[in-house]
Amino acid sequence: MKKLVVMSGKGGVGKSTVAVNLAFALKKKGYKVGLLDCDVHGPSVPKLLGLEDIRGLEAKEGKIKPLDIHGVKVFSMGFMLPSRDTPVVWRGPIKHKFIEEALNNVDWGEIDYLVIDLPPGTGDEVISIVQLAKPDGCVVVTTPQSVALEDVRKAINFAIHAGVPVVGVIENMSGLICPHCGKTIEVFGSGGGKKLSAEMAVPFAGKIPLDTSIFKSGEDGKPFVDMDSPSAKIFEEIVDNILENLEMIQEELKKLQEKAEKAKKEAEKKLEELRKKVGKKSEDEKQN
Repeated sequence: MKKLVVMSGKGGVGKSTVAVNLAFALKKKGYKVGLLDCDVHGPSVPKLLGLEDIRGLEAKEGKIKPLDIHGVKVFSMGFMLPSRDTPVVWRGPIKHKFIEEALNNVDWGEIDYLVIDLPPGTGDEVISIVQLAKPDGCVVVTTPQSVALEDVRKAINFAIHAGVPVVGVIENMSGLICPHCGKTIEVFGSGGGKKLSAEMAVPFAGKIPLDTSIFKSGEDGKPFVDMDSPSAKIFEEIVDNILENLEMIQEELKKLQEKAEKAKKEAEKKLEELRKKVGKKSEDEKQN
């Protein structure tokens, strides 16, 4: 199972929308997928999938059964609250325990990908996920304007220092597609995400337009990637880029690991030869 975390340095950039549609795009490609909502204080996945009234989940043999939504297994803190208006007032250790339970005691079964939606920033939940899940890759979501990019820099730096490969930066809300003429209006500007990716030497996955169909799909609780729309096709291309980047990074890591293992064996061999040489010399000195 490969684990992909979706994060941002700032709230309100469409991170949860990206996480949900990434999971369903992977499902469309034939993969078995799980979606874990780790935004403990502000779980958005239930609303984006029309599941905000779900209260409690079944458990069998000590394992919680995630919801199966059109073939995607979904678990969220939102399902465990008494009501949709109940706040979660937890400190770090309790959040860490919840995340540990979500990873180990939810019956994810045999899946190819686990998409993990993280809260904004680089706080407790994000640290816990990196420590416990050891993600294979990180997707970073931003919007074009500088106020978002400033915080996204921090998220990228966190991923780099935590040893989580950034497999794609997505620039969300990049231009408004006019529903009347189809032309693009750069409401928040455009190109900031791509420029930031180049500056920080991480791959750029693509741009998602500010599209009314995306807004409507979220309100209706349906992934927009399942719709027949230009934005859905754009997003599928973005997912292709993410998978390509992930594969390339994993191949490079494998080569580095093999190289390191080979160097380790050669060092151990030389050390053993040195030990034998020193031992023989000591034995010769005793005989003399």
